[in-house]
Amino acid sequence: MRSKDYGDDILAGDWRRPRKGQIPEIAAEPDLVVEDPGSGFCGAVVGCDKFGVTLEDRFGKRRVFPLTKAGFLIDGKPVTLVRPAPGSAGPAGSGGAGGRGAGGGGAGGGRGPMRSASGSIAVPGLRARVAKESRIYVEGVHDAELVEQIWGHDLRVEGIVVEYLEGIDDLPSIVEEFGPGPERKLGVLVDHLVPGSKESRIAARVSSPHVLITGHPFIDIWEAVKPAAVGIAGWPRVPRGVPWKEGVLAALGWGDDVGDAWRRIRRSVSTYTDLEPELLGRVEELIDFVTVP
Repeated sequence: MRSKDYGDDILAGDWRRPRKGQIPEIAAEPDLVVEDPGSGFCGAVVGCDKFGVTLEDRFGKRRVFPLTKAGFLIDGKPVTLVRPAPGSAGPAGSGGAGGRGAGGGGAGGGRGPMRSASGSIAVPGLRARVAKESRIYVEGVHDAELVEQIWGHDLRVEGIVVEYLEGIDDLPSIVEEFGPGPERKLGVLVDHLVPGSKESRIAARVSSPHVLITGHPFIDIWEAVKPAAVGIAGWPRVPRGVPWKEGVLAALGWGDDVGDAWRRIRRSVSTYTDLEPELLGRVEELIDFVTVP
């Protein structure tokens, strides 16, 4: 089993606590992305009136919050939201609603917030937390590399390490050795987790409230990349008995170098929009599971 460590913790201490001095007032303009520190809800402003401000996250969920003193965070700093002046224009290029409160690390545009490849709100300049005991396990190195490519900054901010197993045949004993508990959760991402598959039978042998096993329906993580992103009409159907990756290479005329093909696929992925929803939802579910108390 191999892992990727995310380094030292620079977030020690209560970084959400307002510092001494004047807390700035910010107009709650449409598309301004803020976080409620009490609930962790992060979203874009979609409405503001005398009763409060309405935020919408990137999944379309909306919540209303009162306009209270130092009630919100922008880029990790406390602010007071106030009603915008009548007729004022909203900020340019914000890109819509936000994701996980502490996630992010990619580039943004215009005056709006920076965003990571996963669509989360960027936290510029932050380094990794010290790794928590909770972990996310994936099947292989390609799975781990793709998760790192899209969710890497989110995971570093949360202090979660991803390890790859080189298959899940021994998953029950691996889970037992891990020793999951309330403060030591384990999330497992499984390829081809569909009813009746070998993978589903193995997953069914694991039972613990501190372990979440979920997965996508694709035979291999390659298929979780949208064909259009790679520049192909679709992932080919490989005959039973033929190794899947080798069959794909032959059908697409990509030669016989699996490593070169994977590098080609990874170069085609820049944001979460290049991945299939069946993978996106499962990875987000695992991150939430291992990070929420």
